[in-house]
Amino acid sequence: MPRTHRNAELAMLLFAMALVAVYAATVEATVLETLTPRFWVPTALLTALFVALHMVVRFLAPYADPVLLPAVALLNGIGVAYLRRVDLARAEPDERIDLGLFSGVGGRQLAWTLLSLILAGVLLAVIRDHRIVSRYAYTLGLIGIVLVMLPAVLPASISEVNGAKLWIRFGGFSIQPGEFAKLALVSFFAYYLVRKREVLSLASKRFLGIDFPRGRDLGPIVAVWLFSLLVLVFEKDLGTALLYFGLFIVTLYIATERSSWLIIGLLLFFGGVYLAYVLGASVGGPFRNFYDRAQIWLNPFEGERPFNESYQLVQSLLGLGTGGLFGTGPGGGQPRFIPEVEDDFIFAGLGEEIGLFGLSALLVIYFLVVSRGLRAALAVRDSFGKLVAGGLAFTMGLQVFVIVGGVTGLIPLTGQTTPFLSAGGSSLMANWLLIAMLLRISDAARRPATGAAGGPAAAPGAKQPPAQLHGAATEVIR
Repeated sequence: MPRTHRNAELAMLLFAMALVAVYAATVEATVLETLTPRFWVPTALLTALFVALHMVVRFLAPYADPVLLPAVALLNGIGVAYLRRVDLARAEPDERIDLGLFSGVGGRQLAWTLLSLILAGVLLAVIRDHRIVSRYAYTLGLIGIVLVMLPAVLPASISEVNGAKLWIRFGGFSIQPGEFAKLALVSFFAYYLVRKREVLSLASKRFLGIDFPRGRDLGPIVAVWLFSLLVLVFEKDLGTALLYFGLFIVTLYIATERSSWLIIGLLLFFGGVYLAYVLGASVGGPFRNFYDRAQIWLNPFEGERPFNESYQLVQSLLGLGTGGLFGTGPGGGQPRFIPEVEDDFIFAGLGEEIGLFGLSALLVIYFLVVSRGLRAALAVRDSFGKLVAGGLAFTMGLQVFVIVGGVTGLIPLTGQTTPFLSAGGSSLMANWLLIAMLLRISDAARRPATGAAGGPAAAPGAKQPPAQLHGAATEVIR
């Protein structure tokens, strides 16, 4: 029997949880100057949840990549532990030692983790073969577009946070529908490009050694470009527009293997951004928010901006600068001075305490998750699975780039969350569904070929291919 590497996955998962326990213990020892006898309870609950999902993977996707689950569990665990550290910082000094383990933003994140892992397990149980998703591609595409544009048409009072219209808020509950839209749009893009790949691969002219597509085939990319500009204008967020447009361009490149699509995509995107910037400076209106964000990015320390418009970015940069190479140590920072440290700026808050080396380690883990997703895309045998896995992996990498770039001043600030670290249920659930889909596709990719014809093995619950006729090199094909 071929090895499934599930025991290796379990060992790496337990090691990751041990690191989370050490981090949580260090935070308590620094902030409280003592180690309470119950510091291990949140980590133990997380360990139980992740081991439960590991058992689901062991039975429902036994050949899935063994690195994905431990890597993501480490990120999720560090996020919960740091949010608990934020709760301790915000509590009064004499109340910290009695602060409930399941109170505050850290406790809510633990509850969202439970729900997210349940959804991931349900997805693995329901979708036994990733190719089934292609049957509902157009429905998913419509759902994705509705989810993206819904906050744009709602009143700003229930959809706008920090200038970006990305949320739906009612009562004490809020959700970011765009997090789920990316999953639906990846499936639609993959199905569409599988159907149109041959046409989009045709070349018209060769320029500087690169074959460019025919003009008549530019329709889909222009349509998605206009859609991204609408997102930029009406939702006032560059990161979301970049995420969706970049997702389509990279999926198109994977499908056609033509670098000319990347060049065209970059030219269209930067041209659209420049147009929005110029219009924002001259006519204002819906483009004004983007122009203001660009000015904050270009000149964050100018005049009174560090105390007003660019306060968030300046405090983020100061926090990262305070951390230096090695950081102040877990629990040794001042997260109260960084706005939105539990959401958009959690990377800066962590950077103050674990330093450049610690942040580099986190980025390496993200890189590992993305590379494993791309590895599954290369190994899976069907075109739809290749495009879905490649699109999902790129989505994860691009989202990390967008939020880290905004926090460090590389690009203008966006409303994106840091996957698995930032507080928020919609982001956590959507990203765990993304990982569950990568686990399903990697299971199909790593499953050994069976049958006399040497074809790919069927997924659990799927019909087995017909046997050969009397040992002949032919098969009965329905």
